[in-house]
Amino acid sequence: MYGRERSSVAVAVVYIGLLCGTINAAIATVPELGSTRVVFQTDYGDIEFGFYPSVAPKTVEHIFKLVRLGGYNTNHFFRVDKGFVAQVADVSGGRAAPMNEMQKSEADKTIVGEFSKVKHVRGILSMGRYSDPDSAQSSFSILLGDAPHLDGQYAIFGKVTKGDETLRKLEQVPTRTEGIFVMPTERITILSTYYYDTEAENCEEDRLLLKRKLIASAVEIERQESNVFLKPGKNH
Repeated sequence: MYGRERSSVAVAVVYIGLLCGTINAAIATVPELGSTRVVFQTDYGDIEFGFYPSVAPKTVEHIFKLVRLGGYNTNHFFRVDKGFVAQVADVSGGRAAPMNEMQKSEADKTIVGEFSKVKHVRGILSMGRYSDPDSAQSSFSILLGDAPHLDGQYAIFGKVTKGDETLRKLEQVPTRTEGIFVMPTERITILSTYYYDTEAENCEEDRLLLKRKLIASAVEIERQESNVFLKPGKNH
């Protein structure tokens, strides 16, 4: 009698241990976001995202530096594949406005592939690259659906925190197919960008309003009127 009870308890302990291991593994693939938030203001609305500095520190540092330099201003989404990805063009070829020396220097850098166990699901930010795993520069995708075939192959560095309604609008734009790319028929411009810190900001609405006005003024100086389609960036 006691032997059977001990056996049952042992089995239960093993089961609980396996279950906890599974839960811990799942938790491990959902990293914590840093406090920085970046906002892309597009033709179709705002997209806000945060970074995973513990997962891809070099990638996060590179992308955030480009944001701080205004590198993504006047850039565009060259690819919108419903249920798959909305992909931002490389800064070096995607901007309508010319780059200054600091922007060009950072945009030309290649980043080592920081591959992780984080899953490619809707809202995740994932770097684009060529066949060389260390060839990522500044093109990245926002996942519009789950894509497990990308797991471990492309560097995940953040996720969307606000703006899913904007992503849904992007998924409705008319597209054309060119090779492996599903591309919008009209340019989807990143009009301007700004960033803030969720832990340091006070009176957030007032500060964001001021930032929008300042960015809008700066972009008017920088922006060039150009609706010419530019060459595609890197792909997944």
